Amino acid sequence: MYNPAEEQVQIVDESNRETDVVPRRVMREKCLIHRASYVLVFNSKNELFIQQRTMTKDVYPGFYDIAAGGVVLAGETYLESATRELAEELGITGVDLTHHFDFFFEDMRNGKPVNRVWGDVWSCVYDGELTLQKEEVESGMFVGEERLFRMAETEKFTPDGLVVMNRFFKQG
Repeated sequence: MYNPAEEQVQIVDESNRETDVVPRRVMREKCLIHRASYVLVFNSKNELFIQQRTMTKDVYPGFYDIAAGGVVLAGETYLESATRELAEELGITGVDLTHHFDFFFEDMRNGKPVNRVWGDVWSCVYDGELTLQKEEVESGMFVGEERLFRMAETEKFTPDGLVVMNRFFKQG
């Protein structure tokens, strides 16, 4: 039986140099720096698809997320991860992905790291039907930029997603 906690994850250092490969469970337990892909999905009206994470997610359960994506597995490139995650989470395949930027994110709580990641941000335009992955995505909707920023003031969004959102929309 497939167990996501045993997926082999690429571990990196603060400079994004590969250092190790460990199971996802070890990466989370030790809060090791890893890589993740982020895909912003827009429709032709320039609305962004946001998703609410399931309560069973290993980090930020129940939070809104502005991107499809996830942990880069061992032997995988950022683009391969982005393509795989887009298909798994939303059922989107065969779209062109545009690369935007990479960034380092560290979430500290009470002086201890909760999440440390080198992220790579992509986007696509998609107007077809979405197939939400029931294990990871509770629900989702397309929203305009103004509504997105209003929601971010009152709803729980993944902190790394907020970093991506602010940088993406400020860069234009």
